Amino acid sequence: MSKKLKIILALSLVPQYFFIKVVKQQPEFMETYYSSGLFPIISKLLNTTFRWVPFSVGDVLYAILIVYIIRWVVLIRKRLRTQPKVWGLNILAFVSVLYFMFHLCWGFNYYRVPLHTTLNLNPDYTTAQLKIVTHQLVIKTNALHLAITQDSLLKTTTPYSFSKLTEISHAGYSELEKVYPNFKHDGKNIKKSLFSTPLTYMGFSGYVNPITLEAQVNAVMPPNAMPTTIAHEQAHQLGYAAENEANFIGFLACIHNKNIYFNYAGYKFALRYCLRELHLRDPDTYDSVLCTINPGVLEDYREAFEFWDSYYNPLEPVFKGFYSYFLKANNQDKGIESYSYVVALLVDYLQG
Repeated sequence: MSKKLKIILALSLVPQYFFIKVVKQQPEFMETYYSSGLFPIISKLLNTTFRWVPFSVGDVLYAILIVYIIRWVVLIRKRLRTQPKVWGLNILAFVSVLYFMFHLCWGFNYYRVPLHTTLNLNPDYTTAQLKIVTHQLVIKTNALHLAITQDSLLKTTTPYSFSKLTEISHAGYSELEKVYPNFKHDGKNIKKSLFSTPLTYMGFSGYVNPITLEAQVNAVMPPNAMPTTIAHEQAHQLGYAAENEANFIGFLACIHNKNIYFNYAGYKFALRYCLRELHLRDPDTYDSVLCTINPGVLEDYREAFEFWDSYYNPLEPVFKGFYSYFLKANNQDKGIESYSYVVALLVDYLQG
């Protein structure tokens, strides 16, 4: 790459930055011309290209990138002191290209119209409403759990392989599409992450590669956790970048599924978030509600907690802190805590 081109790429970071600042204030424009206009074309192209590959292309690209960066640093380490301007120019040019590709392929979805607006949901709720919805979720979750296990004391065991889970999840989106046409999901671009073990130590259950649009799922975590994770990542593939929105759409896809294990996973997922919020708002009611939940359901929660706790390490807060900063930089003011705001969508939807 010529020096002139590197300079052009490096300088392009400035207009890119200010363009992002402008479009953040124009959600209707981004919804119309990117999220509902250009992005579906890009999404279809990327899904068609990568869905047939049996392994995660995005993870392979990440691995190559990491090796290339390490090799590059080793080769030019002497020039870091003698030619810092050359080194800095190379870095800026590289970052500029990645910044552009990230936003073009997926990242502009962070600035679209909020989901509660498009679905006409109220993002505010009272503690009284939360109590009602939590009680409803306990009844529904208990009933589904009992239908699966035939014993309120037993924990559930998801009987499907990863590939079967992806098929069932896709079928759930086909059902959801009948109610919400905007949630039509064309691709089955869901892969086991090649970095599943590192992801587990970092505290993440999955992610969508913003360049290939492959949904990467942590294959190490318990199968019981996979239905909602797969559905969540599929929501990201649809262009819903905000974590709270992807959580809510994943919940909808699970409860509209014809498979009882996905139904149970969806309601159990919603109940967990509502319980956490109820614990913060009214600890006494939380304690009384907890006593009404089937012991087997609590065992499912405990299994998930013990799994993640067994992989906890001192660096996990660092990784999550970095991701939280990334979210804040992309129009999610609450950072990683934006996950909890799914409760507002759940309460209004389930009371509707």
